[in-house]
Amino acid sequence: MDLAASPHRARPRIERAGPAPESAIARGRTAACLRSIHAPEVELVLWDRPPIPDLAGWLDALPDAVLPDGRVLVSTADLEPAIASIFEASGTPPDAMRDLLAADVAALARLFAGIMAIPLVDIRLETVRHDACWKYHRDCVPARLITTYRGPGTEWVAPRHGAQALARQRGFRGPVERFPPYAVGLFKGSCAPPASGIVHRSPPIRGKGIARLVLCLNLETV
Repeated sequence: MDLAASPHRARPRIERAGPAPESAIARGRTAACLRSIHAPEVELVLWDRPPIPDLAGWLDALPDAVLPDGRVLVSTADLEPAIASIFEASGTPPDAMRDLLAADVAALARLFAGIMAIPLVDIRLETVRHDACWKYHRDCVPARLITTYRGPGTEWVAPRHGAQALARQRGFRGPVERFPPYAVGLFKGSCAPPASGIVHRSPPIRGKGIARLVLCLNLETV
């Protein structure tokens, strides 16, 4: 897993791999692509990373009641014990797979802190069983990182369709994109001028018997 090893190496080259659907969107196959978020025209960067071997099966088999669920504001020096406290409070059984998930959360938090040049990271590891944030919206944040470990990923629309999605909500019939499981999305919010913010939503899951596990990383101000 290249992520765990990369945050403390020399600053990687910005990767702009493959054609994007429009200039506001960048994507790539390594963590280095996320640094493209600093380009003025970029509003969303999608790192197309594959699922972590064995972790997906372990999470799918885990009872919903013991999926990790918690939030903590922490310095990068204290990530491991802070993340462990979320698992302990949630009753997530201790084993090698839990350690692997915790290590991935910590690595993503360090990566996010390095890219955004911040000393503290707001970590929200959330189990979602309902239609949380189902409306299309823009986040009033400078930047946010999201990945989904279990269940359907966050849905988003290209900037040219954003106003229509906001206006029509459930009636929107335009193209909708979705973060694949384990893919990492880093996007600007409406508080990051000149970007207007990517329009997105949590996928509606009410009544489907689905529990999502979502990691959301924010700056301290959120």
